[in-house]
Amino acid sequence: MSSADKWTPDHLMDPQTRAIHLEQRRAQLLPIVDDLRRLAREMEAELKEMESIEGDLPGQAAFRAWRVGKPLFKAADDIDQAIVDLVSFNARYQKAYEELPVRRDEKRQRKELAKAGQQPEAIESGPADTVPAKKQEFGDVFDGLRKGA
Repeated sequence: MSSADKWTPDHLMDPQTRAIHLEQRRAQLLPIVDDLRRLAREMEAELKEMESIEGDLPGQAAFRAWRVGKPLFKAADDIDQAIVDLVSFNARYQKAYEELPVRRDEKRQRKELAKAGQQPEAIESGPADTVPAKKQEFGDVFDGLRKGA
């Protein structure tokens, strides 16, 4: 795919082109992240070296430097998160659209094999006079009790 072509959803349907897309985006975004973090560190250092402005309370200049530089660090983190989100998209697409139909087909085949190999068995009931073992264990203590009474 040439650089003039734009990515379309059709391109992302194929595992190979999805991998290419991810690598291209990663190659584009990682240098931006590195540059933003470098710039943020340098800017924060410059701001911390600036002298206090008249009327500042103790520590207010350092806090102001941190507060002003924070959006640059956040921008770098957001772009880094975009890479993580692209990886997540690839994994979810693969799981939901490529692997799910295969898993469902395998499950359907297992069920069909189980049905074909299994004969319906009649449920045998014991004699009506037989008392369950639990009831015999406690004697007639529970004879007078009824469910819900």
